[in-house]
Amino acid sequence: MNDLGVTEDRVLGGRVRLRQAPDGYRPGMDAALLAATCDALPGQRVLEPGCGVGGALLAAATRRSDALFQGVERDDAAAALVAENVALNGLAARVSVMKGDVEAGFRALDLPVFDAVMANPPYFDDPSALRAPSPAKSGAWMADGGLVAWTTFCLKAVREGGTITLIHRADRLADILSLLAPKAGSFRIRPVAPFADAPAKRVIVRAIKTGKAPLALLSPLVMHDRDGGKHTAQAEAILRGEADLPW
Repeated sequence: MNDLGVTEDRVLGGRVRLRQAPDGYRPGMDAALLAATCDALPGQRVLEPGCGVGGALLAAATRRSDALFQGVERDDAAAALVAENVALNGLAARVSVMKGDVEAGFRALDLPVFDAVMANPPYFDDPSALRAPSPAKSGAWMADGGLVAWTTFCLKAVREGGTITLIHRADRLADILSLLAPKAGSFRIRPVAPFADAPAKRVIVRAIKTGKAPLALLSPLVMHDRDGGKHTAQAEAILRGEADLPW
């Protein structure tokens, strides 16, 4: 930790360095899993709205070394840190960051549409549903415009045939599907369960804009063993960047 209270941490098996504020929202498991789902091809352009300090953005860019990435972040402090992290990891040639707000809509960014968009939308729409987070974390936990704003943004941001990938609470799956379905399809859903014998708490949803293929429910990713191990072998390999989370 330096004099400004910013820590430097390493993720993806030490391959990515992240400078972040100790009292702000810090990317964790969800960001790591989102990055592991990125399957962008060489030369393709990937957008992450609400990229925070760059946990998912930089891990995905490191995993996909021939793709181009654009981060968008509305919080001034986080936007400054993600720009710093891009430089710290030597990714300025392929990763760009700009200020922007999902609720203002994609067109407000004045960017061409992307091949893929990935996002970890805030998990709560209603402030009464969550014990008040610290002011530094509230923007990451509370979505002022709710899932409607995020799904609308993602649908506008991606080209026809492009992919939208979201990680969110499992109990919002029906809402995610209903909001994306008017303009996207070919859904593939990956449940994420804490244990093999426990219900999934997260889902990762992949949709294709204008896709028509039947919905596919994939095998769950199990994060922990009951025998006391921190992570299952599969989860550990994904978190360390030694394996992807394929579709």
